[in-house]
This record gives sequence, C-alpha cells and structure tokens, in this order.
Amino acid sequence: MPSANRISTPVAVDEEVIEGRYAALDEYTVAFETYKADVDPAPLFTGLPDDRCQCPHWGFVTSGQITFRWPDHEETYCAGDAYYAPAGHLPLVTGGSTIVEFSPTTELEATMAVIGANMAQAGASA
Repeated sequence: MPSANRISTPVAVDEEVIEGRYAALDEYTVAFETYKADVDPAPLFTGLPDDRCQCPHWGFVTSGQITFRWPDHEETYCAGDAYYAPAGHLPLVTGGSTIVEFSPTTELEATMAVIGANMAQAGASA
C-alpha cells in the first residue's frame, strides 16, 4: 500500500507564503502544506467555474486554521480538526498553519493548471 510522510516527501513549492510537499497515492495526491503568512488565494482561482476551487479535499489541520468559503456559508477548521471540503470553495489560511490534505489527482491537476497560469501572469505583471 502506498504511503508518504512530510519528512521524506520533497519540497515541490517554496514560495513566500507556502511550502508544499506533494506525493501520489494511487489516484489521490497527499499534500503536506505549511503556510508562512496569512493568505487569501481567491484571485488564483479566476478562470475556474464560478472562480472557485472545483476539487474536493479531505484533510487534517496539524496547526493553525483554515477556512473554506462557499457562496452561502463558510467553515473554519483548527488544529486537531479533520475536514471535508467539497468543490466550489475558496480557502483562507492563517499564517503558521500546517495541513495534511488528500485530493483526487485528476481534479487537483486541473485546478493547479489554472492556479499556475494565474501565478505566472501575476508574476509577469509585477
């Protein structure tokens, strides 16, 4: 059975606000993410349906907190909480937070392609 841990999974993203480590587990991707600062990445989802994340996530907050916002409500999870965030959300993360999150790889890759293009465009504009 495949497995992954934060220590042995290489750093794939090391940006000003996030360090991300990602590993494939069959048809899912596990993410080990550390947020270095408060972040509202809503603009990065522009171009997806309703400009919101279309990938569901199952996760666990190991420190800090994460809030998921849908058009009609929001839910906040703190250290020690497990969560399920269905598609159609926007995340809001507090600096110092760490999470472990599982996502279907196909949906995650489609979402990350849009996020990556938006990041590249923002970088070119800076």
